[in-house]
Amino acid sequence: MQELDFESSVFTKELITVADHTEAIIRGGRDLFPKLSEAFAGVDQIGVVGWGPQGSAQAQNLRDSLAGTEVRVVVGLREGSRSRTEAIDAGFSEADGTLTTVEDAVSGSDMVLLLISDGALAGRYQEIFALLRPGTTLGLSHGFLVGHLANVGGSFPADVDVIAVCPKGMGKSVRALYLQGADVNGAGINASFAIHQDVTGKATNRALGWSVALGAPYTFQTTLESEYRSDVAGERGILLGAVHGIVESLFRRYMAEGAGEREAFTRSVESITGPISRTISHDGIIGVYDALGVAGREVFARAYSAAYPVGREVFAEIYDEVASGNEINSVVVAGSRLEQYPMGAIDSTGMWSIGQKVRADRNEDQVSIDPFTAGVYCGVMMAQIDHLLEAGHPYSEVANESVIESVDSLNPYMHARGVAYMVDNCSVTARLGARKWAPRFDYLLSQQAYPALGPDRTVDMAPFHAFDQHMIHDVLRTCAQMRPEVDIFVE
Repeated sequence: MQELDFESSVFTKELITVADHTEAIIRGGRDLFPKLSEAFAGVDQIGVVGWGPQGSAQAQNLRDSLAGTEVRVVVGLREGSRSRTEAIDAGFSEADGTLTTVEDAVSGSDMVLLLISDGALAGRYQEIFALLRPGTTLGLSHGFLVGHLANVGGSFPADVDVIAVCPKGMGKSVRALYLQGADVNGAGINASFAIHQDVTGKATNRALGWSVALGAPYTFQTTLESEYRSDVAGERGILLGAVHGIVESLFRRYMAEGAGEREAFTRSVESITGPISRTISHDGIIGVYDALGVAGREVFARAYSAAYPVGREVFAEIYDEVASGNEINSVVVAGSRLEQYPMGAIDSTGMWSIGQKVRADRNEDQVSIDPFTAGVYCGVMMAQIDHLLEAGHPYSEVANESVIESVDSLNPYMHARGVAYMVDNCSVTARLGARKWAPRFDYLLSQQAYPALGPDRTVDMAPFHAFDQHMIHDVLRTCAQMRPEVDIFVE
């Protein structure tokens, strides 16, 4: 694992022990907002380009956190953008200059946050780079552009800072927890940050100020390369694609075993998005196993051992596709195709119609952890964790991209309104990836994992035997101490 460290003249760095490594973090909180003027020294204007899931949330959080300072937050949208009305409704205005064009936001800002879609950014980055003034701080919330530049042999301008702050949750969560935690210090979505290029000497303070202003309770360090690989792969894995494939396969399995539609939906989707996610959030993955009785643990162990190899196989393929640039390029080339063939619905089957009825009658106290569902879900989750660890990602990043973001930010949206509400409130990159890879998980679980559990088959229990003493449990125990003070509430 790459050793990372940083220094800030504004914020106090803390060292935490994460399993057998030490990582440096910044503790956020509203009590630090008075330090933002110092963190953004030399920044008169922050230009947020884009009004997608992250752009809209971050622009509003930054504006609210910087109220009363000399730093102005403006939103830059392309001419004719359909998001202009939404930005105006959120309080940005052409009259006072806080709502402007992309060109003016980029050329007129000392710090420019590029939060447009990855496909659009790949098509416009040269134009945007040309508008940046020397000494500008260029901010990203995703390392996708780094991967694209590597694919095309491009580079960032040599005379600007390049930083990243990457919230560990969808844009709606970034805004929702900021608002829900308005009276609770340290409420929000944790974030990672990266310093890719520092020409002014101010990049670290500005990145950390950005994260604190978004409301991040804790900020962890990473690199842009590490971030985009874990993030793009993770959303195709357990964060979105894998969990979709898992619940589809489980629902059919339970139906085939004779369960009624409501029971099948409750045992698959409701169990994961309800008690399993809540247990993992507070007690870690091992907490799910510990919550089961003797018989349930036996079921969990077998299901886990059958699902883990499938998770390893599919996630290894996903990671290779991301690291090689293939997955990045697939998002770029999808741009023009989507104009003719828009992404279709992913919740039109009878399963998700049943889900609407189950949610309407839901009694949270009556939904329990299904041991088979828990074993499959945790097995695939742990498979992703192991691959990211072997690839050298920071422990905190592995925990965030494989566990915390899933149970604290994303699954609550599927719990509230179904899989489409979760997936389609994410970026185009995430939406494309989830649609592409969910069927792969579904297929291999149905074709390999579940048949391996037949009465005449012997399951290799080695995966489960490695589960109990896995170091991720210590990592999650540490990270649990740094979870948001407020649980997200999705209306």
